[in-house]
This record gives sequence, C-alpha cells and structure tokens, in this order.
Amino acid sequence: MKFQDDNVYIENVLNGNVSAYASLVAKHKNLVFSIVLKIVNNREDAEEISQDVFLKAYQSLKSFEGKSKFSTWLYRIAYNAAISKTRKKRFEMVPLEDNVIKNYSTDEISQNMNTLEETDRQAVLEKALHRLPEEDNLLITLFYKNESSMEDISYITGLSLSNVKVRLHRIRKKLYDEMQEITGKN
Repeated sequence: MKFQDDNVYIENVLNGNVSAYASLVAKHKNLVFSIVLKIVNNREDAEEISQDVFLKAYQSLKSFEGKSKFSTWLYRIAYNAAISKTRKKRFEMVPLEDNVIKNYSTDEISQNMNTLEETDRQAVLEKALHRLPEEDNLLITLFYKNESSMEDISYITGLSLSNVKVRLHRIRKKLYDEMQEITGKN
C-alpha cells in the first residue's frame, strides 16, 4: 500500500475523519513495534505497549505541533513508553564499557569485512546485532535501517546530539568487535 504524507492523515483526523488514523497506524506500526521490542525484549509486552503508544498518540494528536516529523514524535512516545515499562520492571541496562572497545580504523574494518561474501556479511552482521544490548541495537536500527537523522534520534531517545554521535561511534566499534569474534578474526 502506498501511503500519503503523514500530515494529510493528521489533518483528516483533526477534521473529524477518525478512520484516517488507521492509515497512520498501518504506516508506522512495524517500526513502533520494533523500537518497543528492542527495549522491553518481550513480544507480549511490546504488543501491548505498541497499542498504548498509538492510543496515546491519537489522544495527543491535537497537541502535535509539527516542529518535527510525525514519525519522530511517534517514535519518541514509543521509546518513552518502553523505557517506562522497563523501569517498572527494574530492568538493568548494561553500560557500554570504554575499555572493551578497541580502536579500529574505518579502512581496517572495511578491508576485513570485504573478505566475506555479501550473504555471509549479512549473517554475521545480524548475529552481531543480536549480541548488542537492546538500547545499542535500537540506536543502530534507528540510524541505519530507519535512516533517522542524529537530531531525530536525539529527540526520540532524549540523549544529547553529541551523546548520540559518541554512542553510535562506540556501538559501531563494538559491533565490529562482535563481528570479528563471530568470524574468528581476532
């Protein structure tokens, strides 16, 4: 299904066409669910939270100011809802330790990864992504798979822009370490 710009649906909903909200849900449900699932790490909780996110967004749609994209605003609601749920469960996030990260050059990373076939590279990357803590995986997913800007990620996660940049840099290094370990190239 080809979707229209989010603002078209928002305008329709605000003008009384409540069914237009279903198109917004259909357009964004997969990424909202992915964001929540990466944080809570439980499918049932992620489904419940995702539904709550869309309900909260619908109820707050009048307050959406359009200063950012609707998707960014919605993903921020999803991120906050998932974090709130994990705090209630007293889930402990494992901090990224600086001393674990080795310093690799971009050329060295590219050279080592280019020795693998494309399908092997994808498989190794997916395995390495699954080894990352949920919050790190979420940042990488937002930046590379969703192609969110660093500003949008900063808004969604509540991290400062410089913190997002540093975290992405460190996560890439950690991801490379994981890929090296998986391929046995240490």
